[in-house]
Amino acid sequence: MREPWIVGVSGASGTPYAKAVITGLLDAGESVDLVISRAARLTLLDETGATVRDAHWKDDVSAWLGRDLGDLAYWPAGDLAAGPSSGSYPVRGMAVVPASTAACAGIAIGLSKDLLQRAAEVNLKERRRTVVVPRETPVTRSHLEHLIALHDAGAVVLPASPGFYGSGAGATAQQLIDFVAGKVLDALGVPHTLFRRWTGEIGEGRA
Repeated sequence: MREPWIVGVSGASGTPYAKAVITGLLDAGESVDLVISRAARLTLLDETGATVRDAHWKDDVSAWLGRDLGDLAYWPAGDLAAGPSSGSYPVRGMAVVPASTAACAGIAIGLSKDLLQRAAEVNLKERRRTVVVPRETPVTRSHLEHLIALHDAGAVVLPASPGFYGSGAGATAQQLIDFVAGKVLDALGVPHTLFRRWTGEIGEGRA
């Protein structure tokens, strides 16, 4: 039975993180169900120039990722009858990356205004691995309260905060993106080689 990881892309800045997570999952031989919110389409267009149209999702997502899609399925964000909207639909877990303040709030209070929020709520109620990757900074008290609510509901709150020990102060943007994506994959329990792990030795293995 197919058991994919759901990747929800919300409208916050940080779509390169989503691309890196999806790529990492596919590279690990995992199945992926992709949900891109309406706001995320605008962010994706602004940050990458890529468009994702429901009727042409295979070509559009392949162009965005720059690769073959492998075992990737796509669900329109407005389809609240889609598989991931039900707890009986078999999945391994979900990552919301990036997670906008609106998405975090909607998931925390169970709003389910679109498939992304509904799928995340389902994963929480089914006690499946759920990782939320907020990026916006600074944060308001209400956002912090929503993140605490998500933590208390069982989600891993994983801010998009890259470390520099893997590649040093001269790290490229892609190396910093890969660090965050690697931490998401760690939280999901998916093996990867996206960053150099700390070994206790200063500067070990750094180019």
